[in-house]
Amino acid sequence: MSLTSVAVLVILILLAAYAVSLYNGLVRLKHGVSKAWANIDVLLKQRHEELPKLVETCKQYMQHERTTLERVIAARQAVSSAREKGDIGALGQAESGLRAGLSQLFALAENYPELKANDSFQHLQQRISGLEHGIADRRELYNEAVNLNNVRIEQFPDVLIARAFGFQAAELLEFSEAEKADVDLNALFS
Repeated sequence: MSLTSVAVLVILILLAAYAVSLYNGLVRLKHGVSKAWANIDVLLKQRHEELPKLVETCKQYMQHERTTLERVIAARQAVSSAREKGDIGALGQAESGLRAGLSQLFALAENYPELKANDSFQHLQQRISGLEHGIADRRELYNEAVNLNNVRIEQFPDVLIARAFGFQAAELLEFSEAEKADVDLNALFS
């Protein structure tokens, strides 16, 4: 074997190793997105299970607020449906509706002293608020994983491997502009 043949063989081996390294990095990022989504999904399921308990507790005290309670239940179903379908865009919109409904529900609860004093309501309110914070934190981690994945599959030379093996961009989990706007407390209490 000539020196040129050995040099070409070494270069080919190094290129193959580099391509494998790029591929493995893309696979890690893809699974990082899946893992981050699974972490959000766990909290969404937990909140999904807690909401009917909250609504039932509130029904006992808030007979005149049926519209708000129905809005929370409808939003819960929309979140559940989008989550089951894996539709990130629809989930973001449904989450915005659910968060608005919960904010209104908790604001209206201020008008019902017996409800506010109810241990079950207080526990559920704290539990759901804690889950909301957890979802927000994990959404941030999910969006970071998506961003890393999407940048890598568009960068050269990663884009060559990504296209060859069908790596796809992931969708960010974004909430509506209304969700990000400041809350109008006067409107909640009128």
